[in-house]
Amino acid sequence: MPAYDAVDRALLLALADDPRATVVALAERLALSRNTVQARLARLEASDAFLGFERSIDPTPLGFPLEAFVSVHVRQKRLAEVVDDIARIPEVLQAHGLSGAVDLLVRVVCRDAHDLFRIDGLILAIDGVERTETSLAMGELIPYRIRPLLDA
Repeated sequence: MPAYDAVDRALLLALADDPRATVVALAERLALSRNTVQARLARLEASDAFLGFERSIDPTPLGFPLEAFVSVHVRQKRLAEVVDDIARIPEVLQAHGLSGAVDLLVRVVCRDAHDLFRIDGLILAIDGVERTETSLAMGELIPYRIRPLLDA
């Protein structure tokens, strides 16, 4: 795990505030040279400091107004294959492996309750899936954030 110095942390804070900031804007904001910012960004990227650069897009205007979390119980020997098969379902936005009673927590979007039933059926049909439990998301209360951690 790389150790970040004060310049790295300042750069990460600036990016948390404005993820689309240009190198020039970051250099001006932090009173650093453009070359320094570019080199630091390259080093941070090489150390896997950044998650994916895919832009977050609201699925609602795409026709998917409902979001649900599907808890998936898996035969452990089939976990890798189950994950591969789940990843092929277009409505799956994200999945996390968990410790405890549930093996996978899968975030899905759907058009309506019937569509959610269909998606859950696709997951259940995967060889190695033992059962699922589905919860409809009522709203995002704390969105993904990193700034409080950087501030601490």
